[in-house]
Amino acid sequence: MNQQVIHPMVKLQRKVQSLVDSKIIKPTDSIWKIALLYGNEWQYWKKELLDFGFSMQDPVSELLAVEAWDEE
Repeated sequence: MNQQVIHPMVKLQRKVQSLVDSKIIKPTDSIWKIALLYGNEWQYWKKELLDFGFSMQDPVSELLAVEAWDEE
């Protein structure tokens, strides 16, 4: 049985998408707003986002637009 491992960033992306769908945040909000919802986990996610070239001022829509999280 070949089970595909979901990339952690895909999980974050899905969570953020559900926050947008729930109108908790807007696609135009800055990524740093997510920090308010993640508390202690935020340092990890912030590092991941920065490693992928995001800035905390980028709109959430840019995070949601990523189709593949390839780590090279």
